[in-house]
Amino acid sequence: MATIDDLDAVLERFKQAGQQFVKGNPEPVQELFSHRDDVTLANPFGPPARGWAEVREAQERGAAVFKDGEIWDFETVAKYVTSELACILWIERTNAKVGGAEDVTPCDLRVTMALRPEDGTWKVVHRHADPITTAQPAESVIQQ
Repeated sequence: MATIDDLDAVLERFKQAGQQFVKGNPEPVQELFSHRDDVTLANPFGPPARGWAEVREAQERGAAVFKDGEIWDFETVAKYVTSELACILWIERTNAKVGGAEDVTPCDLRVTMALRPEDGTWKVVHRHADPITTAQPAESVIQQ
């Protein structure tokens, strides 16, 4: 049974898996996600994905845009945990080659993840990541 105390170990595993993701390998992250039909992912590279097949495909596309990356900090903004659900908000401070670029560049992400106990361990059931890590003008939400 997954306990509240087990969550920190799972989050540490996710941080280590994230290091592989920004090098182009999605598999360690995929192991930490729920594989159920209600799992969701909203990454910066496409529309939200729902269900394991869509999430897996979105993760593979997402990892493919990164090369030679390193997440050098996970800044925890908030963490809420009950025995049935956990939510974390953090800033992933990352340097990587993105989208075929030759140079390593900062590509920080604001991340919200929800996790729940499944089969004796915590699994990610939702992840949202976007590049908004600083204050933005109101006009930034206007779509062209």
